[in-house]
Amino acid sequence: MAEETMKDFERELNASFRVLNEGDIVDGMIVDINDEVVTLDIGYYVPGVVPINDISDDPDFSPMRDIKIGDNAQAVVIEKDDGKGNVLLSMKEANQAAAWDKLRKLFESQEIVNVRIKEQVPSGVIAYLEGIRAFIPASQLSLSFVEDTSEYVGKQLDVRVITVDENADKLVLSAKSVLREKEDDSNRRKISAIAPGAIFNGTVETLQPYGAFVQLENGLTGLVHISKICMKRIKKPSEVLKVGQEVKVKVLKVEDGKLSLSIKDVEMNTSDIIDKNDSVDDVPPTEYKSEEIPNNPFAALLSGIKLD
Repeated sequence: MAEETMKDFERELNASFRVLNEGDIVDGMIVDINDEVVTLDIGYYVPGVVPINDISDDPDFSPMRDIKIGDNAQAVVIEKDDGKGNVLLSMKEANQAAAWDKLRKLFESQEIVNVRIKEQVPSGVIAYLEGIRAFIPASQLSLSFVEDTSEYVGKQLDVRVITVDENADKLVLSAKSVLREKEDDSNRRKISAIAPGAIFNGTVETLQPYGAFVQLENGLTGLVHISKICMKRIKKPSEVLKVGQEVKVKVLKVEDGKLSLSIKDVEMNTSDIIDKNDSVDDVPPTEYKSEEIPNNPFAALLSGIKLD
């Protein structure tokens, strides 16, 4: 008991000699939370107080929900005396310094984080990450064009940091890069399940001078080379195909994540065709049957004879 008393006395004595200056970053433990201030024990002979509106820039932040007594926190000294015998602190300034450092690390690692869209602005939306206001351009919200960004307000999105500039107070996020990666992973799984020879229904997506891109029913897209479109020779795919046309295709090859398709190979029914190289000897013999009823022994002898 005496030992603990001596340690407490030593801490108080050291705190009395400690000098704080405006702008210093101090570590402390939250000892009280009310509607006006958060009180920190900063190892000083008087406590530090943080006004509620000086904790975070995030409009969704709630002191009663997001922090609790016993939490450790950093704060910047604003005034050594707030007029009530306390040290006036700002957690917001300290959090911003730490936040920008973390945001730089998120940018370098390209880690996926989740944010909630707070508001709509011209050409994009606003979210908050690590308490810092972040902009997501409309072009980075989806894989497709987004005409009305207001439908995203209130939604949560997985994003990556694509621009971080503390000096310009600029933070830009992208959901598109995350969606693209997920789509690529899904496509790789779908492609790995496809074997050459498989036949799919598809829709002509685009026409090029060298062939047609066809989207399969599973969402994958493959190329039908111009030589594999039809039996006859054509100069351009548009002679026989049009965008949006439904076709059947056969998978010829799966290589490097790409599908090589053929329409011609589906249309060809080789089982009904005798190859030109087949000899007459390969054709099975025809059995001769007389339609007349034999009325003499010689005719009966001829009946049923097979002619080669």
